[in-house]
Amino acid sequence: MRMRIFLTGGSGMVGRNFLEHSAISGFDVLAPHRNELNLLDFQAVTAYVRAHNPDIVIHAAGRVGGIEANMREPVRFLMENMDMGRNVVLAARSIGVKKLLNLGSSCMYPRNAPNPLHEDMVLSGELEPTNEGYALAKVVVARLCEYISRENPEYKYKTLIPCNLYGRYDNFEPSRSHLMPAIIHKIQEAKSSGSSEVTIWGNGIARREFMYAGDLADCLIESVRRFDSLPNVMNVGVGEDASVDDYYKTTAEVIGYGGKFTHDLTKPVGMMRKLVSTQRAQEWGWRATTSLREGIRKAYDFYVQASKLRVV
Repeated sequence: MRMRIFLTGGSGMVGRNFLEHSAISGFDVLAPHRNELNLLDFQAVTAYVRAHNPDIVIHAAGRVGGIEANMREPVRFLMENMDMGRNVVLAARSIGVKKLLNLGSSCMYPRNAPNPLHEDMVLSGELEPTNEGYALAKVVVARLCEYISRENPEYKYKTLIPCNLYGRYDNFEPSRSHLMPAIIHKIQEAKSSGSSEVTIWGNGIARREFMYAGDLADCLIESVRRFDSLPNVMNVGVGEDASVDDYYKTTAEVIGYGGKFTHDLTKPVGMMRKLVSTQRAQEWGWRATTSLREGIRKAYDFYVQASKLRVV
């Protein structure tokens, strides 16, 4: 009998990459759209889990956005992510689902922690103020999973902490997008309009680690397959980072944009560096395989195709 998976966030970037993974046909996946199941309604979530009785829950849903969105709506980012997370986790526990995979975020790590960021550094210092609400919610849900497993070892509720993600099905809308889709959108807009320059927020020296979302999907598949050996908390990343300027330059090369870049020093930049340690993942036997250029090309191709569909 195939394993039954209840996946939240199936219509988001992580969920859709998971659902199009080449190995997904080996599982029975339940991925209700938000119109079918309101994750902010605990009774509805509980009823859904009871009706379908999954073997494992993967909680990948969330209210996500870049610096601008997080600063504009901190209440929404805190409460919706916390409420969705606790509803899914507590509903699974109440029905007796013994296995759960929760997706955290590298935003959970302190802003001034030494890099690379190891899993035991969570709650060891002050969070980055520009996305503190989102980070707090992710910390609370991860700790809830840990507490449930501590109280009753039969419940294996584990958390994966991905680095920054980008890829197919990303959100390229400027007011809500993260850095990589924002870069792709800005450079393509400049190329299409014939603009000779693109503005970068901050001085461009802040460093970030970005992983193609298809690689996280692959890690999720492997986590389901080898769940028992999976660490209780594990980073998922590429193990190297680059400056914001570097991401702009590489994206421009992939897209074929030859203009120059300027810096707006009045804009916030967030943490100066955020690189997760991949040691635990490598010891477990997994590593990302998509190069930055390959990932940007796939994300850009998706963006261009999606833009054509919107125009039509």
